[in-house]
Amino acid sequence: MSESMKEPFLDLPEEQSGSPEMLDSQVQRAQEQLLQLKRQQELIEKQKRELEELSRKQDELEKGRADMIEKLSRSLVVIERETYEAEKRVEQLRATNATFAQHLDTLEGINPKSWSNSDLHKELSKALSAVDDARAEYTKSLTKINAKSDAEVIAPDSTAEEPYYSPADDTSFLLWLKRGFAFTLPLLILGLSALLVFYFLHG
Repeated sequence: MSESMKEPFLDLPEEQSGSPEMLDSQVQRAQEQLLQLKRQQELIEKQKRELEELSRKQDELEKGRADMIEKLSRSLVVIERETYEAEKRVEQLRATNATFAQHLDTLEGINPKSWSNSDLHKELSKALSAVDDARAEYTKSLTKINAKSDAEVIAPDSTAEEPYYSPADDTSFLLWLKRGFAFTLPLLILGLSALLVFYFLHG
């Protein structure tokens, strides 16, 4: 604190007969003290505003930190679960792909022209059995795939407040593509069966 602040407030003399110079000096000293007090008040108010701003920022930091910790922790759980489901789905699709490829090779390998008349009944039964096996495997696998796709489209995960991706469009396209293939395959199988019967009857 400055020396001027240690000085006591000025008191007017009991007698008002002081010289004009003395009165002017006292007035000037009083004005200086008032000015210094005003500056100190402004400084205190400035420090108060700075402290309030720091307190506000600290509260904002704590709230934002707690909010993001909660959201990130919850999102990690969702990501881990969906990663596990995605890995299972990839394994299922790979197994289905291998099975479909095997059935496709079997069906494409059927050549009625190479069958002898003596083995016609046996080869025809074998070919029809292969077609039935392919149809059953196709229906079973596609049902699983479509069930998973429908679940993702109709009931997406609602635990996360803000989804980090939106696969609905891609899923819908793949779903209709698979359904279109499902509608077409029975016709192809029926056509193949009719072709086999035609070869046997007119071979």
